[in-house]
Amino acid sequence: MNIHEYQAKAVLRQFGLPVADGKLARSVEEAVAAAQELGGTAWVIKAQIHAGGRGKGGGIKLANSLDEVRAVAENLLGMQLVTPQTGPEGKTVRKIYIEPAATIARELYLSVLIDRAASRIAFVASTEGGVNIEEVAAATPEKILTLKIDPAAGFSSYQARRIGYALGLEGGQMKQCTKLVAGLYRAMLAKDASLIEINPLVVTGKGELLCLDAKINFDDNGLFRQPEIAALRDLDEEDPTEIEASRYGLSYIKLDGDIGCMVNGAGLAMATMDIIKLYGSEPANFLDVGGGANKEQVQNAFRIILSDPNVKGILVNIFGGIMRCDIIAEGIVAAAKEMAIEVPLVVRLEGTNVHLGQQILAESGLKIIAADDLGDAAQKIVEAVKQAA
Repeated sequence: MNIHEYQAKAVLRQFGLPVADGKLARSVEEAVAAAQELGGTAWVIKAQIHAGGRGKGGGIKLANSLDEVRAVAENLLGMQLVTPQTGPEGKTVRKIYIEPAATIARELYLSVLIDRAASRIAFVASTEGGVNIEEVAAATPEKILTLKIDPAAGFSSYQARRIGYALGLEGGQMKQCTKLVAGLYRAMLAKDASLIEINPLVVTGKGELLCLDAKINFDDNGLFRQPEIAALRDLDEEDPTEIEASRYGLSYIKLDGDIGCMVNGAGLAMATMDIIKLYGSEPANFLDVGGGANKEQVQNAFRIILSDPNVKGILVNIFGGIMRCDIIAEGIVAAAKEMAIEVPLVVRLEGTNVHLGQQILAESGLKIIAADDLGDAAQKIVEAVKQAA
C-alpha cells in the first residue's frame, strides 16, 4: 500500500526524523491560509499523488509571495498531472502540501527496503540525490552504497556511520545521520514497511539534515496489525476495478495488453504473464484468485477481467491444490453462461480433481479451448486472439 508524501512525513516524525513543518490544503483558500500560518516569505507547493517524478511533470512549484501561492494552488488543484510513473493519462491532483522553502547546500539519496534476494533489510545511500536512483545505478554505480543488515545481529550505530561517510557527511552531521538512520530502521520494522525512500535528503544552508521528500510503501500482508496505517489508504489514487476486486478477495492489477489472465497463486500468475509475452502477446492484467477461491469468486473474476474493453481473449491457468479443479470448472461454466463470453477462452487445469474438472468443461457445450500445459495454453490463446481479429 502506498501513501502520500504528507502522510509519510507524519510517520517519519513519529520516529524523530528531521521533517519540515507543512500543511495540507484541498482548496486555494486553504493553501493561502496554510502559507500564512507557516510563516516565512517563500514556500514550496507540492501536488499529492501516488506517483514519483512530480517535479518533472510540473507538480512541485516555488512561491515567493501569497499571491504566487494562490496562483500556484489554482493551477495545481484539479489538474491532470502526468509524470514518468503515471502513464499518459496522468492523475488528478486533489490535494497539495505546503512547506516553507529550505536552503539547500547538498542533495543526497537514502532509502531502506526489503532486499528479497538476500532476505534482509538493506540501506541504499548515494551522494546523488534528487534524481532517479536507477539512472545513478546505471551510469555511476560506484556512487551507491548498499548496506544489508544481518537480522541476527540487528542494526548497529557503526552501520549508520558507514552510511554517513558514504554520503560525505562530517562533524555534527554524522551524529544527525546516526539518529536518522536508526529512526528509519525502527520505522521500517514497527510499521511493516517494504520501502522508505528519502529523495532528496538535503543538507541545509545551516548544515542540518532534512528529509525534503518521503515515500513509504507498506506490506499489504502486515496491514491487519497496522490499523492506523490502513486508515491512510486513499481510494481516489487507486484503480476502481482494483478496489472492486479487493472486495471479493481477488488480487487484480490492470495492465496494457489484450489477454486477460485468471490464475491462482502470485508466482504462477507471473509465470503465466511471462509466457504470454514469450509467445508474442501482452497480458491485460494480473489476477490471482488465491488458493481457496469459490465459484462466486471465479465468476466475479471473469466479470472484472471482461470489464476491460481491451481484453480480446482470456487464459485461465489453475493448479488445483487447496482449490479443486471441479469447483473452478463449475465457476467457469457458470460465468461463461451468465455473461455470454464472446472472446476466445483457453483453460488449463492441473491438480486435484483435474479429470472431473475437464469433464465438466467438455460437457458444458461452451466454446472452451482446453490446454494440456502452460506452454500449450499460451500458444493457443495467442493464436485464438489473432484468428478472432
